[in-house]
Amino acid sequence: MPSLDRVHAVAVMALIVALAVPSAPAEAQPARAADTVQHSAWDVPWKGRPRDPYVAPDGDRVWFVGQSGNYVAFFSPANGQFRQIAIDSGTHPHTVVVDKQGNAWYAGNMNGMIGRIDGRSLSIKRYPMPEEAARDPHTIDFDSKGNLWFSLQNSNMMGHLDAATGAVELIRMPTPRSRPYGVVVAPDNTVWFDLFGTNKIGMIAPGTKTVKEYVLPNERARPRRIARTSDGGIWYTDYSRGFLGRLEPATGAVKEWELPGKGASLPYAMAVDEQDRLWVVETGVRPNRLVGFDPKSQRFFGHTDIGENAVNAVRHMVYDPATRSLWYGSDQGQLGRAVVPRMLPVLQD
Repeated sequence: MPSLDRVHAVAVMALIVALAVPSAPAEAQPARAADTVQHSAWDVPWKGRPRDPYVAPDGDRVWFVGQSGNYVAFFSPANGQFRQIAIDSGTHPHTVVVDKQGNAWYAGNMNGMIGRIDGRSLSIKRYPMPEEAARDPHTIDFDSKGNLWFSLQNSNMMGHLDAATGAVELIRMPTPRSRPYGVVVAPDNTVWFDLFGTNKIGMIAPGTKTVKEYVLPNERARPRRIARTSDGGIWYTDYSRGFLGRLEPATGAVKEWELPGKGASLPYAMAVDEQDRLWVVETGVRPNRLVGFDPKSQRFFGHTDIGENAVNAVRHMVYDPATRSLWYGSDQGQLGRAVVPRMLPVLQD
């Protein structure tokens, strides 16, 4: 699509310039031992772009999908073992999330369905989309009632699945080709999502099926992943320009911070920890780089190399507060964990 082509063109040109003329990180100190996180990675025994992990409530399983490999699987941190669950051919799952009962829900990105894997029997229940136009379920999050909200990027829709009845509702976006992408549901059940094909953030208020759009001030902005801090702030990674941004829902005010990799950073995966620190992966850097951001001081801190020597290797992360761990999948065939520090490193001017 034209919007996607423009995003890629800008990103590629920025990457070429940055590689040709190195620049110092913005407001980031040189890496020290205290600035990095404890990092581990495991080779997934099957090919096929392992991605989008999610930690089960008991912590015994870390579920993930193999998007191009067409599988759902889980990893047991206690013994380092992997197990794959066979799914329908042609599903090519994009995301998996796990409910409070330990059941895994995944998005059938290529066959227009949501699947539910029973956490005990591993049997599958399927929820097809009610319209043929809803082709590509993408990213999923739960609301407080255990229902699912999910994006359908190229179908230009958001979806809602009632976990009790199995009913699926679809909501069309008011802006053509706006491409809903990352999703986060607030504690009050307000649904927030990136509109990656535009410079907008979308919102659906509780009890409604009406979309409100918040326009970001730079027309080149392309928000991709989204997070929420405890103060209600909505955070996004601007993949096109190399910024981390914060939207204030009450006023629509936006503040942005340029990432250390600047225009070449291609910020993609993002998560927030229990201290409201933001963790972002710069996927234009080789190898991909995990950086932290402290909203209190409004400073980036440290960096840790993760993923392999490839662009966009780490696309999504989830934070597990029980172990202070960020889990991610790499396009290069690994499942990774980064244990974040309790205390921030000392920041110096």
